[in-house]
Amino acid sequence: MRYLISGGGTGGHLFPAMAIADELRRQDSEAQILFVGSNGKIEMQKVPAAGYDIVGLPIDRGLVRGLALSNLALLWKVPASLFKAWRAIRRFRPDIAIGVGGYASLAALKVAQWMGIPTILQEQNSYAGVTNKLLAAKALKICVAYDGMERFFPAASIELTGNPVRHALLECDATPEQAREALGLKPDLPTVLVVGGSLGARTINNAMINGLERLAARDDIQVLWQTGKKYCHVEAREAMLKTRPANVKRVDFIDRMDLAYRAATIVVSRAGASSISELQLLGKAAILVPATFVAEDHQRHNAEALTTRGAAVMVVDDDARDAREGNAARDVLVDRMIELAHDTERIAALEAAARRMALPDAAARIAALTLSLLNR
Repeated sequence: MRYLISGGGTGGHLFPAMAIADELRRQDSEAQILFVGSNGKIEMQKVPAAGYDIVGLPIDRGLVRGLALSNLALLWKVPASLFKAWRAIRRFRPDIAIGVGGYASLAALKVAQWMGIPTILQEQNSYAGVTNKLLAAKALKICVAYDGMERFFPAASIELTGNPVRHALLECDATPEQAREALGLKPDLPTVLVVGGSLGARTINNAMINGLERLAARDDIQVLWQTGKKYCHVEAREAMLKTRPANVKRVDFIDRMDLAYRAATIVVSRAGASSISELQLLGKAAILVPATFVAEDHQRHNAEALTTRGAAVMVVDDDARDAREGNAARDVLVDRMIELAHDTERIAALEAAARRMALPDAAARIAALTLSLLNR
């Protein structure tokens, strides 16, 4: 069978797509798989490195509100992407196409539907993205991770599968103490893992910069802080050199997220769908700081899906910002970190609630569903 998988632009779209591809290969040893992504995005490096072929489309962003040169570029990027997707599909001749969201997914899956190729969608968020809403009417099945998605998609098409996550995260057998030692941390201290995605998060990094002196004054907590290389990266490095907190380890990027999760007593994170699925499957207590600039405020909806069930703590973006942005409530995030790291009863309750929301084996479910549709 030939499978076309399209989506990407961010790790939140790409990692589920690659997990589905890996599982298709496990369940169908002769599977031929082609990815379609956006030129210049993360998938153009990660997919070939994983051993898959990929075609890149020119489209890499959507409309920007107001007058912007990037909007003019869409006048040629959209038709060029549709044509390149059509050419790739005509050559590859897929039996089925799977879309995981993102601009490339809209172009590739729309062309596949025009050509009569059956399509499956995978929606990671609790508030559906524009791409999948535009493709839903002609999709055979729509795989979701949250209840109540009938408000976005035809009820008969919905399958509750959960979000696929990276297998390596689930295979780590180190104890928390062993994981901390492997990461250069003290094995016996409550540990806060602070991450804002591969590029970092401006709000989370600013809150950490502003709270470094208070964190450095404590000997009952330690922090592993991934700053990323985009948002406040230089400022974070300078703050560390100035403050020199012995209990805070700052890194640009964490290669061994399996060890980082295992080491963590609590996790501070944005509320992207992939991150939340990882937290649920691993049963981690989390403080979520939803990004406000994302489409349709979907990260806040994701976070609320957990907080309403007692499975996470939420700190809104405005309350986590530092004084340089004029917000007097700048200490909320660091305060919550310190408080929660020592509240063992609350941590246990959050962990249990997160596990109850987990939907394991999502990639296997989606692959099995795909094969059953093809066999049918």
